[in-house]
Amino acid sequence: MNVADVMTPREDLVTVELPGTRDDVLEYLQERAFSSVPVVTEGDDGEEFRGLVSRDALIDQPDEDQLAMLVEEVPTTGADATLTELAGLMLAEGARRVPVVDGRLEGIVTITDVVRAIATGDVDGDVTVDGLAQREVNCVYEGAPLPVAERELSHADAPYGVALDDAGETSGMITEVDVIDVARVVEGEEETGDSLAADDDDWKWESVKAVGSRYMPTRNVEIPAGPVSEFMTSDLVTISGRRSAQDAAQLMIEHDIEQIPLVSGDELSGIVRDMDLLEALR
Repeated sequence: MNVADVMTPREDLVTVELPGTRDDVLEYLQERAFSSVPVVTEGDDGEEFRGLVSRDALIDQPDEDQLAMLVEEVPTTGADATLTELAGLMLAEGARRVPVVDGRLEGIVTITDVVRAIATGDVDGDVTVDGLAQREVNCVYEGAPLPVAERELSHADAPYGVALDDAGETSGMITEVDVIDVARVVEGEEETGDSLAADDDDWKWESVKAVGSRYMPTRNVEIPAGPVSEFMTSDLVTISGRRSAQDAAQLMIEHDIEQIPLVSGDELSGIVRDMDLLEALR
């Protein structure tokens, strides 16, 4: 398969145009739950692709209003590139979304598009996940207060934590999305609002929205002090090392998840992330 077979084409993309402001991007990211927006400009020869503006950039530069200063140069690919070539690019650059550019913006392709192609069997996914899984697993104690667990995820630079019980056995998983769902925005220096901020609240967006699979906490966020066990997913989806990359991809698409614990019998032995599945194409 080629990139053209799985990408979102230009006609279905929302873009913003230079010159512009921060609010132009914020509107789309809030209303459509995007993690980034392609930026274009009109040149002498028509539309030109200039880069992406992401939630990450807006959070890192809260005082910057000019769109041109928020644009990030990103790796691009061509529509005729194979998914194997795309997988290599994503792995090398750590990119979860790649614009498709051939003189002009033709579309965008994401890691979910590639995982879906593996799940449907459109590309080879016969390799077993035992050889793809990461052996270092980020874990948290299920009794830890959620703010402590959030700090553990942040310090480990991991979007998840496998929860362990008093006996050290796997009891669930907590993710940055789980934290985001229950975080509240501090509406003043000391006070906290009585409920979750509205979806159109700027502080909510800048404070607790996911950045792709990343969580960008700020001092304006209050996280409930209850234990991890109150907020984690206890009905855990797992996979054995004998299963294929296609099996793992199907589980990720079905359950809308980005990582699956690898188990050997009842023992936790690794983690399979969506990025790991790209290795199956190489």
